[in-house]
Amino acid sequence: MKKLIAVLLLALITLATPMLASADCFDCGRIKSIEAYTGHRSGTGGAIAGAVVGGVIGNQVGGGDGKKLATVAGVVGGAYAGKKIAENSEKTKYRIVVRMDDGRLETVTQSSVKNLKVGSSVRIRDGKAVRL
Repeated sequence: MKKLIAVLLLALITLATPMLASADCFDCGRIKSIEAYTGHRSGTGGAIAGAVVGGVIGNQVGGGDGKKLATVAGVVGGAYAGKKIAENSEKTKYRIVVRMDDGRLETVTQSSVKNLKVGSSVRIRDGKAVRL
């Protein structure tokens, strides 16, 4: 009889431990859905990089006023080209909906979902879903 009580008590503790641990975790939950989408990158960084490169190249051409004109043209042309290149490059992002342990829904957006799938137990940390 004592062995049966000990086994039942051990089984109860084993089953209750995960529930108690998850009850203490305010930022834990399970992934409800993952949606991939593509978005365009901001053209600002590309414009700045293009302007610098264009200015450097333009500065290598001519001399005197011609050199100044070539530098300005290089800056303007490089900025425009860099902006268009950056805007046309697509980046895949993932919108992840998590049903938190307390029942609320949290949505996070991140650039990677490695090791994550619907049903995975996760913790929301710094605005990202991280597998437990």
